[in-house]
Amino acid sequence: MTPGSGSGPMKDCEYSQISTHSSSSPMESPHKKKKPAPKRKWEVFPGRNKFFCNGRIMMARQTGVFYLTLVLILVTSGLFFAFDCPYLSENITPAIPAIGGILFFFVMGTLLRTSFSDPGVLPRATPDEAADLERQIGNTEDIANGSSSGGYRPPPRTKEVIINGQTVKLKYCFTCKIFRPPRASHCSLCDNCVERFDHHCPWVGNCVGKRNYRFFYMFILSLSFLTVFIFAFVITHVILRSQQTGFLNALKDSPASVLEAVVCFFSVWSIVGLSGFHTYLISSNQTTNEDIKGSWSNKRGKENYNPYSYGNIFTNCCAALCGPLSPSLIDRRGFIQPDTPQLAGPSNGITMYGATQSQSNMCDQDQCIQSTKFVLQAAATPLLQSEPSITSEELPLPGKTTISGPCATLTLGQPTPPSSMPNLTSDSGLTDMIPLKEEHEGHQFLTPEEAPSPPGMLPSGSPIIHSHTMHVLSLASQDSLHEDSVRGLVKLSSV
Repeated sequence: MTPGSGSGPMKDCEYSQISTHSSSSPMESPHKKKKPAPKRKWEVFPGRNKFFCNGRIMMARQTGVFYLTLVLILVTSGLFFAFDCPYLSENITPAIPAIGGILFFFVMGTLLRTSFSDPGVLPRATPDEAADLERQIGNTEDIANGSSSGGYRPPPRTKEVIINGQTVKLKYCFTCKIFRPPRASHCSLCDNCVERFDHHCPWVGNCVGKRNYRFFYMFILSLSFLTVFIFAFVITHVILRSQQTGFLNALKDSPASVLEAVVCFFSVWSIVGLSGFHTYLISSNQTTNEDIKGSWSNKRGKENYNPYSYGNIFTNCCAALCGPLSPSLIDRRGFIQPDTPQLAGPSNGITMYGATQSQSNMCDQDQCIQSTKFVLQAAATPLLQSEPSITSEELPLPGKTTISGPCATLTLGQPTPPSSMPNLTSDSGLTDMIPLKEEHEGHQFLTPEEAPSPPGMLPSGSPIIHSHTMHVLSLASQDSLHEDSVRGLVKLSSV
């Protein structure tokens, strides 16, 4: 391209590469690796859980008993609606199948809500948080125990807090690396710390905790009503038929009623008993875990009492069933935020722009040399439109600033260097740094004493300036930066 070619061809050659080395090109348009689809947090969740519907459904890993629960409810209710309800609605009242349908849908809704929701899992500590907590615990134990001997085992890691005048211990979880809040416990099956942990229920396929306890209680309570309802009207159906055709003929006419009666008879006792037990727990504001351990039993002392009870049965029931529902703390559908952008290496051996500020601070000697070489070559191109161009009239003027740092790199994706990038405002710096052949025919390399020290920079005796300048000029001479190449650069920049 000639100086008289005008501005039109320059736009076409805006990103054309200028190099004195024919086998390599100094610059390339930024090239990024194709970003993979961002992962959600449930995909890397550390607990033993199953997730469905892109993380919307959360269950325990052992779900076999849960499917058995579904089959028993669906089969028993289906047989009741198919074989008993037609006869009962015709001979007694049509309200029987209507009430049965309402109970059935309420049972299924509360069961699925209990099984598919987050029970109140506490997030685990990050590595930095865990390391900081371990350091605090270690310092506390050293102060409390003095210099520990080789065979000394530290005591259990606990903290004590006072709740309504009662001392409550907070235990340290070695799996989640956190001090569990009051009433929380670690589930060994799900491998999670659960807030206000009640128990792990295999029948619903999930833990029962702070966020799904009310749905669990409504499930077992409504299932008790449904079981009693089906059992009572199945017996009524058999009795009415036996009065008309006899007992044996009644059984032959409706064999499904026999199966329903057997299933309901053996399950109603456990379901009703479980509902009564949890009614007691709700009225006293306790959990199954606390009741089994006897945490607030009077046997431990007269001064031992439940600090979470409001002292009134009605208030305790309202707090457990009608209080606000806590949000999930694990954000299982949130995206994982990468710490740093992942960049691809050069695909065809072409030098790329600098990637990040941290990489520019950590670049080694070779990267510094390559970056400085790139700045020298790119400064004369029309790509750097924000910088003053080098003209032939400015060549004789000395004393203008030149490159201030050999390790600076350009920011990825920007056609112009950042503000922290040193400016190349004059060819005097270029001609000082890269001598022509006629002026230096006696030797090929410049010595540190011959390298100029631009004003406003480090002192001339600085080893940093000498060492980096030495390497820059060595590469410049090795890459055959002769007089024609430099003059070509000057001509291009003057257009």
